[in-house]
Amino acid sequence: MKEKLYNRIREGVKDMCYIWAREMRQTVTDQGVLILFLLVPLIYPLFYSWIYTNEVVRDVPVAIVDLSHSHQSRQFIREFDASPNTKAAYYCNSIDEAQELVGKQVVHGFLYFPPDFQVLTNRMEQAHVSVFCDMSLMLTYKAIYQTAQAVASDMNTKLQINRSGNHTAREDEITSQPLAFDEVPVFNPTGGYGSSLIPCVLILVIQQTLLLGIGLVAGTTRESNPYHDLVPISHHYNGVFRIVGGKSLAYFMIYAIVATYLTVIVPRLFNFTTLLSPGSLFALLLPFILSCIFFGMMLSCIVRYRENVMLLVVFTSVPFLFFAGFSWPETNMPGVWRGIATLIPSTFGIRGFVRLNTMGATLDDIRFEYQALWIQTAVYFMVTCLVYRNQIIIARRHAIEELGNERKQNQ
Repeated sequence: MKEKLYNRIREGVKDMCYIWAREMRQTVTDQGVLILFLLVPLIYPLFYSWIYTNEVVRDVPVAIVDLSHSHQSRQFIREFDASPNTKAAYYCNSIDEAQELVGKQVVHGFLYFPPDFQVLTNRMEQAHVSVFCDMSLMLTYKAIYQTAQAVASDMNTKLQINRSGNHTAREDEITSQPLAFDEVPVFNPTGGYGSSLIPCVLILVIQQTLLLGIGLVAGTTRESNPYHDLVPISHHYNGVFRIVGGKSLAYFMIYAIVATYLTVIVPRLFNFTTLLSPGSLFALLLPFILSCIFFGMMLSCIVRYRENVMLLVVFTSVPFLFFAGFSWPETNMPGVWRGIATLIPSTFGIRGFVRLNTMGATLDDIRFEYQALWIQTAVYFMVTCLVYRNQIIIARRHAIEELGNERKQNQ
């Protein structure tokens, strides 16, 4: 009994090693898969991180449309230009002229002062300063909008003090700021997009390149023969777990190295905020990589052509990033989209990694995301086994039919 069990285990390990070697050989010989598995994760995060290295932008060129030509409008412009983030680069006579400069990308926005700007403030009525920004780049939009808001707040304070009739500096202080507060950026001391955006992108790169590579392998083999990939495997098949295990082992060995590079080395190369511990990181990456592998293997069964997976995965990259609650609060998402988000490994992978990396959380603090990834791993593993079993049955049936047709032709 023990000898029989030992032989079965040895045979299973031998079959898994055969499938692993076959998958590794196919990965290395396919240039497209090799680029997606190695070159893209190696270079793409470096370019993306380099763009946000400075975290904030300085001296963003802005056009000024001042139809008021008053003391207060000039004071607003001087304070706005004095900020390190913005620069009053051009003065225009109309909104159309300023819009033309924005269209040519000479400036990234403009301020508009109406003719009655100072008249309204002198009448103790509300005046308006219009801020127009180019939304194609969030860094420039943030610099222009926040600077204009800060200058407006400072001028409001000065107007409020001048009209309060106070006699002491303490009274002016209480009038301008009845409730004192200190603004401290939590988990992002620089207030930049790099420290908040890059961790999300790094986790998404792991998932998307895995899906692309696995789908590309499936599409390549099925373009020549829909059953070419499974017929050779079926000759060594004595259990679908060996096939799924051998394939997934090949992908896991590659991405164990790739994920370590993306999550450990890249953030430190660009001095982004990193508070995680190695133990918690690798504990999170284990179920995340496995869930992505089985998720990709499950979806690869519907891929018929190489182009299909490229279009599908690239199209879903931005929605997957939104599903993680990065740029839109999770609580404000419709229930349908929140339900769909729970099916995607990157949803819990991004949330868990950001809390470990940026917020200094422990593995116990992300227990929900950690358990969700293991549940996804188990579910997608079982579904993948069922799908592969069905594919193998179809492949064998097709092989038997072809063999029968050949015998009839020979007779």
